[in-house]
Formats: sequence, C-alpha cells, structure tokens
Amino acid sequence: MRTKSRLRRTISRWANPDEAEARDLRKTFSGDGVMCIGDAPDREPVRLRGTLRTVTLRPRGGVPALEAELYDGTGTITVIWLGRRRIAGIGPGRALEVQGRVGTQDGHRMLYNPRYELL
Repeated sequence: MRTKSRLRRTISRWANPDEAEARDLRKTFSGDGVMCIGDAPDREPVRLRGTLRTVTLRPRGGVPALEAELYDGTGTITVIWLGRRRIAGIGPGRALEVQGRVGTQDGHRMLYNPRYELL
C-alpha cells in the first residue's frame, strides 16, 4: 500500500509541472516580512518577492512606463515604473523583491514605482 501511495504522489508531481513550480517558488520566496502576492492586501505597504515573467515597455498617458509581471506561486502582480524605458538587471526570469502599496485597476493588481532589489 505504501509503495502505491508514494508512486501516486510521484506521478501526480510529474503530471502537473505548473503546480510543482508554484510550490517551489512559494518555498523559495517566503521569508521574514515577505508576503505572498495572493495574500497581499490593497492600499497597505507590502514586501513581495517573485520571478519576473514578462517585461514590456508600454506608454501610459504619453509617459514611458516599464511594466513587469511578478509571480511567486500564489499569484501575479503587475509592477510599473513610470518614466522608465528600461532598468538595468530587470528582465524576464529575474528574481526580484519589491516594496510598495498594492492597488487595483480594472480588476488587475498593480504596484507603481516600487522600491526594488535584485535577488
């Protein structure tokens, strides 16, 4: 019976690699004072860690804006730096810690001009 149970667990990990990746990211990015993106409250100071999935240049109101999607295994948040065309070290796949206040616009969670640290 035990062997069957262990085999099922192993197969289920292989069957859903996205879930395994999310679990690994949650372990990697948890720490003192760091919140999960999925649990971060709106309009309060937060400290989040994750991996950048995408980085794009998208003007907002005629001003250049660098947008990045931060993912930590519990959710995603769009990080936006207004007035920036690029930031050295910011690119897809990069681990990042950000600090700021989470806002919501059209159902999407966003963090404008956060403090950041490359990990």
